Amino acid sequence: MKLIGITQPTFFKGEANAITFLLEGGLDILHIRKPGSLSEDVAALLLNIPSYLYSQIVIHDHFELTNSFPLKGIHLNSRNPERFPFYAGSISRSCHSITELNSISNIDYCFLSPIFNSISKEGYSSAFSAEELEDAHQKGLINPKVYALGGVEPKHIPLLQNYGFGGIAVLGYLWQNSTSQVLQQRMKELIKAIR
Repeated sequence: MKLIGITQPTFFKGEANAITFLLEGGLDILHIRKPGSLSEDVAALLLNIPSYLYSQIVIHDHFELTNSFPLKGIHLNSRNPERFPFYAGSISRSCHSITELNSISNIDYCFLSPIFNSISKEGYSSAFSAEELEDAHQKGLINPKVYALGGVEPKHIPLLQNYGFGGIAVLGYLWQNSTSQVLQQRMKELIKAIR
């Protein structure tokens, strides 16, 4: 099961160091999601991350940065629904319904959300019942290419493994009220639950 982290939507002091810590500490992939950001601000963040970690980073915006940085991939979403022309790296996308899982054959993986009530977005409630998730798993719609997103905490990981998810993506659990010590502790708990 893959462990993916997603950045906070806004930049913060020490973010490059936090990202480096997460990737060196066991995160498989980090998604840089900064809606409304400027390309040069995302580039500045990337320049402060060691280049050997670029192969573990996916961006949600400013796909042209893949021409300057050898990143793992791009993530398609409602803001950027089309792939970058002639792009050959990893492609992932967001899905918000079981039906959308029927059209993921041409991507590397997708996020299905929200599985649980969101930690980072107040009022963003779980969209799926246990029965729906089990049925989707039985039909092969939830498979190793589908990663659970939305309210995911270590206590949920055994259940998500039973549903057949190939990975989890965390945002709120990592960053909410987080200090460097809290981030370190949360990473340990996630890795322990996954392994």
